[in-house]
Amino acid sequence: MFNTSGIELTFNKKEDISEGINGTLQLFYVLVTTSPTTMWNKSWNESCGEQLQDFERPEKIIIGVMLAIITAVTVMGNTLVVIAVCVVKKLRQPSNYLLVSLAVADLSVAIVVMPFVIVTDLTGGKWLFGEVFCNIFIGMDVMCCTASIMTLCVISVDRYLGITRPLTYPARQNGELMAKMILGVWLVSASITLPPFCGWAKNVHKDGVCLISQDFGYTIYSTAVAFYIPMLVMLVMYYKIFRAARKSGAKHRFTDLSRRERLETVANEALRMQGLKPPGVAEECAALSRLLNRERRNISIFKREQKAATTLGVIVGVFAVCWLPFFILSTARPFICGVECSCVPIWLERTLLWLGYANSLMNPFIYAFFNRDLRSTYRDLLRCRYRNINRRLSAVGVHEALKV
Repeated sequence: MFNTSGIELTFNKKEDISEGINGTLQLFYVLVTTSPTTMWNKSWNESCGEQLQDFERPEKIIIGVMLAIITAVTVMGNTLVVIAVCVVKKLRQPSNYLLVSLAVADLSVAIVVMPFVIVTDLTGGKWLFGEVFCNIFIGMDVMCCTASIMTLCVISVDRYLGITRPLTYPARQNGELMAKMILGVWLVSASITLPPFCGWAKNVHKDGVCLISQDFGYTIYSTAVAFYIPMLVMLVMYYKIFRAARKSGAKHRFTDLSRRERLETVANEALRMQGLKPPGVAEECAALSRLLNRERRNISIFKREQKAATTLGVIVGVFAVCWLPFFILSTARPFICGVECSCVPIWLERTLLWLGYANSLMNPFIYAFFNRDLRSTYRDLLRCRYRNINRRLSAVGVHEALKV
């Protein structure tokens, strides 16, 4: 005899064994697909097997306020980036066009995508806006999120080339080339959006469900182009910058060990020059000047590489934490659930989706944290001190602007 939830399973006959196994599996499935954090009433979409959540009024208020705050902060942070680069002359450089493109993509996610996701979440996952707008919404969601991810990828390449090839890499001084790179990012993002509109893969819309196409080929293509390839490129760029910074750091430590010896040499040379004739003094001073300039340049390169490695490491880390779980789920879902619907618990699916959206919230604050000029510009804009921005930042060298 085996008792579970008041149901008695008797293992005397083959029929009873089969019923017992089925009952146990159903109980296990219900336990697994129940949120561990809230007690939600559940209704089932019989045709798709997707689990809808029925929130109580207090839960709707709490969730709605939290998601609205995330959306509002995302709009505010990315708007500050766009205004800062457009208004401050010092930040109006070709390399910073990528930050504007990133901010525009993240801003689009917050304005065009997040409000409809909030409404859908508060209705328990039921789509209320019809089939036509479902396709438009999925297209905007995919394009904006992909543009954000791919812009992060291009930024990592731009920073790597700017550090390793500062004299030969022209994109930082060429606004036209940078604009072409940004256009390429958005065109590639659109290439992922268009197939469902062209008949290759149809989005799922039935019985209140709005879901991106679960076609196997399209899923592999879209997730690879939108996430896995950019992620791989970002990891390679981070590794290369980290390796360059590590080599530079080892050289810098060796320089620190011999600093006292160099200072003693400079002092001895200065004493010796006092007895030289004017032409000899000029030659020695020129040699010392070249030595000091070379030392300053090496220290500047070292600091730039260290900062770039730290900044890019944080960017890659936050990006992976936010988007990796969602794309693993998206890749595996059609192979587990089939191409007609999603069998993933909706609370898990929506949680991972919002974790990915959180990357759009964090991007402007990550760059501000590592850049003093951008951080100061944020502060002046929030205090409505517009007149002081250009005058104050013009006192600092342009080459220090937005080095991330």
